[in-house]
Amino acid sequence: MCALRIEPTVSGHAAAEHARIPEPCVLVIFGASGDLTHRKLLPALFQVFRDGLLPECFRVIGFARSDLSREAFVDSLREGVERFGGFGVDDAGANEDTSSAQMWRAFSEHIDYHQGEYEDADSYRRLRERLVQMNAACKTGSSDKHTDNRMFYLATPPSLYMTILSNLKLSGLVRPVDDPGWSRVVVEKPFGRNLASAQALNDAVRSALDESQIYRIDHYLGKETVQNILVLRFANAIFEPLWNRNHIESVEITAAEELGVEKRGSFYDETGVIRDFVQNHLLEVLSLIAMEQPVAFQADAIRDEKVKVLRALRRLTGTEVDSHVICGQYEGFRQVKGVRPDSRTPTYVALRAHVDNWRWQGVPFYLRAGKAMSGRATEVSIRFRRVPFCLFGEGDVCERLSPNVLTLRIQPDEGVGLRFGCKTPGDALSVSNVLMDFGYAKAFGKKTPDAYQRLLVDVMRGDATLFSRSDAVEHAWRYITPVLERVENDPAWPVYFYEPGQDGPREANELLTRYGHHWTTLSGR
Repeated sequence: MCALRIEPTVSGHAAAEHARIPEPCVLVIFGASGDLTHRKLLPALFQVFRDGLLPECFRVIGFARSDLSREAFVDSLREGVERFGGFGVDDAGANEDTSSAQMWRAFSEHIDYHQGEYEDADSYRRLRERLVQMNAACKTGSSDKHTDNRMFYLATPPSLYMTILSNLKLSGLVRPVDDPGWSRVVVEKPFGRNLASAQALNDAVRSALDESQIYRIDHYLGKETVQNILVLRFANAIFEPLWNRNHIESVEITAAEELGVEKRGSFYDETGVIRDFVQNHLLEVLSLIAMEQPVAFQADAIRDEKVKVLRALRRLTGTEVDSHVICGQYEGFRQVKGVRPDSRTPTYVALRAHVDNWRWQGVPFYLRAGKAMSGRATEVSIRFRRVPFCLFGEGDVCERLSPNVLTLRIQPDEGVGLRFGCKTPGDALSVSNVLMDFGYAKAFGKKTPDAYQRLLVDVMRGDATLFSRSDAVEHAWRYITPVLERVENDPAWPVYFYEPGQDGPREANELLTRYGHHWTTLSGR
């Protein structure tokens, strides 16, 4: 393996980051007593606070049904930060003379708790009164006027989205876009269960909010390597000229998890791997890989190009699904608590997709996602075409020369790898495959930030680049809904079993071999 020496340019970086510190604001988290808040949101916010990227005047209000005091709520959040934040609040802090415990005490002063019912209008009225009081004590705006900047995070089951959105609108907590101060709402995936439900939810959102106020979050888009796809393509002249059907043979996008569904049996039996991974994560990554160059590095310019890719996806209908999709279920899934004993819900899927446009015509995109596989790895493998003619004498020399593969590792070891041919030292003409490898942590000397850190701050800044737009969500569902209907409504549809620790059923390998391809070995093992 060849190591790549990286000399990053950092001048002005810190100044640029601090220049983009958001305006003062209040963040209200609905579902604040739940797992997402403790596992992801608060650890991410605390790290952003430690990094000095939160405004001096900000507030976090937890909204939940649980009857908790503020002190009990803060203590529960501290436990979550210690367990899931990658550090203890009693360890050494970000600065030499500031302990993490002191940082936590400073951070916790910005936290409050509001007990309420999601269906109760009075709960929202009381919340509005508290926000008015907070605004009087600390102006949450950048001008001399007392303007409220409000961010609402829906960390609740999707079944509550419409109820919360309606009450936010009726109570006046969310105001029109032309009013002083801003109002923004973050919605977690899944955004609907199929095309019809996604359209209904979009209609409900539009009745309460302007599209510019809604941020549909997919944490995969906050990962450094996903963001780096655009930089890799459009900041390097050596890649973009080759990024087309003339030079690329196939593209693989993989999301493999070593763990099974664990304690989420009931949820996963209702959701399945296609909704959990393909409709959002994998199609988002595919659109970044396949999109055309945007006219500007701005949110809507980038999202316009992503939508064009989703519109160009070749629809699979009826029996076409049979030859393009393989579903699997790991042995033991049906024994998980909450899973039906006769469940046919897939925990693995492999799919062959095509983008019907000038750039990608004829290039297959292979998507796979699964639980209980041999390792944890999310990555993209771009396989270039073989050399057209062998120049190296004996035929077996060229047989050993594999196609070039550019691998983008999204997790767990974020980085980029490039496989190419090289002469083996010695008298004989022998060709070997070598790997040039770049890892973010090693190259830049620090761990890549959690995706939620970036995404939460982007919402406060009003940067929607890494968030899904309503038309993109609907086009993704238009593509995947016929697959779901075939898989879920046809009792004869085959769901192949595989042992935990395997990379899916063998039929998934046959999906590629029938077209002369094979899955790339995952680098995350």
